[in-house]
Amino acid sequence: MTQAVDHFADRLRAAPQSRLQRGAAAEALGLARELARRAQLLEDPSGEPREMPDAGMFAAADQITVAVHDLALVLTDEGQIDEAVRLVEEAQKRAGV
Repeated sequence: MTQAVDHFADRLRAAPQSRLQRGAAAEALGLARELARRAQLLEDPSGEPREMPDAGMFAAADQITVAVHDLALVLTDEGQIDEAVRLVEEAQKRAGV
């Protein structure tokens, strides 16, 4: 799972600004927010998840990296890991990087 995100993050860091502006950064932020939401719900199912802020298009790669590492710490089920990998791969395809 972390390898998939690391690959996506590397592609984002290497992408031209124009590609980030055309939606790659927004796609990455959406993924980071979803991964962070899942981690928070696993850590505290009764709590209200906080939304990851938009730190700008150049921070998107770092945001998905942080979010997936947080999620990796709380996942215990192989099915959850497979689902997270699928989310990452789909987001990378939509981002076009």
